[in-house]
Amino acid sequence: MMMKVVVATTAALITAAPLAYAAETTSSNTVGVAHPSAADLKSLTDARVAMIKAALQLTPDQEKYWPAVEDAIRARAKNRQARWERVAELRDSGPMEALHDHNPVELMQRRAEALSQRAADLKKVADAWEPLFKTLSEDQKRRMAFVTVVAARGIRDTIEHRIESEDDDE
Repeated sequence: MMMKVVVATTAALITAAPLAYAAETTSSNTVGVAHPSAADLKSLTDARVAMIKAALQLTPDQEKYWPAVEDAIRARAKNRQARWERVAELRDSGPMEALHDHNPVELMQRRAEALSQRAADLKKVADAWEPLFKTLSEDQKRRMAFVTVVAARGIRDTIEHRIESEDDDE
């Protein structure tokens, strides 16, 4: 059974890796971290959702809790994309122009609103997970932890690779 999880996780990571690489290589060469396109993010979210669900191997009784979890994950990803697009707009104008053209207090207020939105999104994800998590077996909880660690490691490795690539460009 663990072998199925490993195979599913590996398949999902193999699927997501080219998307992350494509997003990196097709992005403009601006200073800072380039962000993937909306289509790339949707594909990555689809892969992430599929990987989590495959790893959990939900029972029929647990399946009824899954739609709320999936909706919360997708809503959080959509809001993250919207925040990245707003940051990209500021980045494109340059840091000095962004400060010159905007009131610093307004910038702080927008940042506070963005942090509040992130907190609300995370709270919705946690609230959606709670009823399902209570029904998970110890095996399912271990698999969930494994998938979380693998996903976090993949994100960290991608960020490190981008930073190294930017260092090489300078």
